Amino acid sequence: MLGLMSTVVTKSSPVVVGPATSPATPTVEHIKLSSFDKALAFSPFTSFLVFDHVIHEPAETVRSALSRALVHYFPVAGRAVVGADDGELRISCTGEGVLFVSASVHCSLEDVKLFDPPFSELLRELAVVYPEESCRQSDPLLLVQVTEFSCGGYVVGTTWNHALADGTGMAQFLQAVGDLARGLPQPSVLPVSCGDDSLPELPPLVTFIEKMMVTLQPQGLVYQDITVPWKLVDRIRSEFAAAGHRDDEPCTVYEAVVAVLWQCRTRVVMSDTDAPAPLVFAANVRKHVGARDGYFGNCVTSAVTVPRSGEVANGDIKDVVKLIKRAKQGIPGQFIKNDDNVANGEEGGGLHRQADYYSAPTETMIEQLADVLFGYNAFYVSSWRNLGFDAADMGGGTPARVMCHVELTAVPNCVACVPCGGKDGANVLALCVREEHVDAFVGALQNFVM
Repeated sequence: MLGLMSTVVTKSSPVVVGPATSPATPTVEHIKLSSFDKALAFSPFTSFLVFDHVIHEPAETVRSALSRALVHYFPVAGRAVVGADDGELRISCTGEGVLFVSASVHCSLEDVKLFDPPFSELLRELAVVYPEESCRQSDPLLLVQVTEFSCGGYVVGTTWNHALADGTGMAQFLQAVGDLARGLPQPSVLPVSCGDDSLPELPPLVTFIEKMMVTLQPQGLVYQDITVPWKLVDRIRSEFAAAGHRDDEPCTVYEAVVAVLWQCRTRVVMSDTDAPAPLVFAANVRKHVGARDGYFGNCVTSAVTVPRSGEVANGDIKDVVKLIKRAKQGIPGQFIKNDDNVANGEEGGGLHRQADYYSAPTETMIEQLADVLFGYNAFYVSSWRNLGFDAADMGGGTPARVMCHVELTAVPNCVACVPCGGKDGANVLALCVREEHVDAFVGALQNFVM
């Protein structure tokens, strides 16, 4: 086997890929961004699609399909601009194009153990990234690298300015690239561009969280590639169903996985049972806010629950699932202005009413939340289970694995339920504990399986 240090990735000079022809839709000069887009603007994110089936000239196939996809998804070829008159952030549909790099590695996917940890250093070489890990107005909104391996497998690394799209939107775009790579005359899902004026405003608390995240310093968290076994997930779901009421929604895979991670982490990092143990998780709210089919801009909010640590660490795992469910049930209420219609169900001790801190948080509440939500006790989770990255097909089949590059971060977090992560269980890419808690955290996870 080759070591990571001996793996050399040879890259071409970057080229700019523009739309193959003039846009198929009426020309739009500027697209106004929603509050969802602005909250994440200029934050880069990188995904990786690992294909182990051979196709003809992967880099050229993807490059050509990318150019044709930009005809339909023309905002992707534009640039972020700030209006000189009003200071509003927009996407200028300039058609300048996206950055593209072709690369090669003189070994196989198996040689570099791309499916096994640790692989973070190699992943860094399989994508183009923005200078200093930050997007600028003059930068392309999308950077793409296709790396070919000697076995015929290849990796499509995609880095984008989050102002353009969330994970669901970028997955939709990559599916469109795949449709065109396979010879379809047009994408199977025609896009509704960012700038959907029908979207409501992002709740003030969520905007506050997003702004705070870019100001915080890393906490020295350790990268982990975790598998939560399917037999454990199935056991939790079965026990929840057996103990639940007739009207209870079934426990989802995501809820079972997060409950395990949250409980194990709380047990090893917190000793004060009365201290708050915040859980913050991302949620796609397209169905809650009336986003149109094909919408590929940002449409993600954060659900927050802040029970006491004793409830999480010492409670039955079924009760931890219920805490997560209650937080999810409050998501639609974030976008209802009439507080009488907002879900007010309690989510544990301390801060727990949706109307209290989603609709109109006071300055005192924001200060209180700042102290609670951004320390080591907090746990942030996002799910890639249903985003659609695993449906992209460039001609040889769907990805063998979907991955993301987990950077050093200011808050404990994980990406849960990464698709194609493994047959043995749900894959989790995590930066959620410091070095001194790694062994105890792994031990707590192992004890769950026994």
